[in-house]
Amino acid sequence: MDQLALLFVLLLGAVISVPVGDRLGLPSPVLMTLLGIALALPEFVPNVDIPPDLILPALLPPLLYAAVRRTSWRQFAANVRPILLLAVALVFVTTVVVAAVASSIVPGLPIAAAVALGALVAPPDPVAATAVAGQLGLPRRLVSILEGEGLFNDVTAIVLYHVAIAAAVSGSFSPWRAGLDLVLSAVVAVVIGFALGWAANKLMTLLDDTTLQIGLTLLVPYASYVLAEELHGSGVLAVLTTALFLSEYATDADDVMTRLAGSTVWDVVDTLVTGVAFGLIGLELHNALRTAAGRWGEMLGWAGAIVGVVVLVRLAWLLPATWLTKRLHAKRDYDEEIPTSWRETVVMWWAGMRGVASVALALAIPLEMDDGSPFPDRDEIVFIAFGVIMATLLIQGLTLPWLVRRLGVRADEDVEKAFEKELALRAAKAAKLRLREIEDSEDLPEEVSEQLLRRAYEIGVRISPDVGDEERREAHEKRVRRIKRMRRIQAEMMSAARHEVLSARNEPGADPEIVDRVLRHLDVRSLR
Repeated sequence: MDQLALLFVLLLGAVISVPVGDRLGLPSPVLMTLLGIALALPEFVPNVDIPPDLILPALLPPLLYAAVRRTSWRQFAANVRPILLLAVALVFVTTVVVAAVASSIVPGLPIAAAVALGALVAPPDPVAATAVAGQLGLPRRLVSILEGEGLFNDVTAIVLYHVAIAAAVSGSFSPWRAGLDLVLSAVVAVVIGFALGWAANKLMTLLDDTTLQIGLTLLVPYASYVLAEELHGSGVLAVLTTALFLSEYATDADDVMTRLAGSTVWDVVDTLVTGVAFGLIGLELHNALRTAAGRWGEMLGWAGAIVGVVVLVRLAWLLPATWLTKRLHAKRDYDEEIPTSWRETVVMWWAGMRGVASVALALAIPLEMDDGSPFPDRDEIVFIAFGVIMATLLIQGLTLPWLVRRLGVRADEDVEKAFEKELALRAAKAAKLRLREIEDSEDLPEEVSEQLLRRAYEIGVRISPDVGDEERREAHEKRVRRIKRMRRIQAEMMSAARHEVLSARNEPGADPEIVDRVLRHLDVRSLR
């Protein structure tokens, strides 16, 4: 088996793991990690030959962009306090505590190298958090906080990691320089993110073609990440800024085709890249195991201690942080999505799984110092890092569904239905208001106005059946049954038409381009 065949197996596994995970009640990223571990065992499977410094640029930009598409700037603004407490403060605290413990238990481990270890194991993985939270039916407030934490904590952790590595390699460290680097990295990233978001928005308007617009969105995350890193900014923060800008300003309510096609394309990208990313985590395990040859007991003990520190520090931080946020939440004039019970806090604690960023940073540790000597305790750091990743991803990932069911933490369906009903009413009212405006300016026949008014009402009922009184709902249900029957017959008619057009591709003298054009017309008609 060569590298290309291995990549195909991971892509195939990414597709299959989704329905298998749904059936087993397990997150697909965890299943892909297990697949990667299984593939790493046979001798005929090649070692993964990907430069460590390419893992983050290749995998993170599309994953971050896809995650931001599921949220909004308002959610980040409303949850800025809990997100900062988790994505910034908790990362700092975890880094410091892990560095202190690691330097005390690993003989001869320098402080700078210990800080690098703390930084690379500190951030929970954004991909694992969003994938797991989305599959478990958690309350939206928990999903929002986990997504926000996962998206922004890499910014803090990566900057701390680079500062620590630079100090370890050069042998010198300046707190003021480190703080300045952190601030400048954030400023550069935000500026680049806004600039690229604005430019991409203008370019999409000029392109005015669904295929080209979606193609541009596939390139923008990589451009934002690479440009920010080249200018010594945070590539992660730049991607997040660009994605948030585009989700806020590049949305045309009437561009239905681009929105539907774009969502489908990005769902495919998210599924495939997520599967490959977590499959690589499992495949890279053999590199970590090779470093422990002859020292299993000692290194497993170190890894276990750091796993305990990472897990307990998160719990010790979440309990007072949640209490403080609740106290401050009571003084806010707008809703802030926070855990409302100890059960939800426990779920947030157990959802802190490590993943792609930690693997990439661990493998990117340089082999040598500036003076040519080996990087101190590099093998030990890599082994401990993989111990933390595997323990949190597999143990917590496999048991989190059970914990959620045991604690009874689930989305508040009544609240979601009430909001859905509110949106349905607003949509129907907007349609009726626009109809009245048209009636004032145009002379519509009475029967046409009545028919359009019924359709405006049906807009709301189709979104939420609870809209409207009982009598009108019954009448609507009768119309729906009649419409469904007509649509079924129309679907069969359109299917016959498509089959006939497709058969023409194999006829002598048929132009495939014209056949595809006619087929696309039929496909668009089928969606209406």
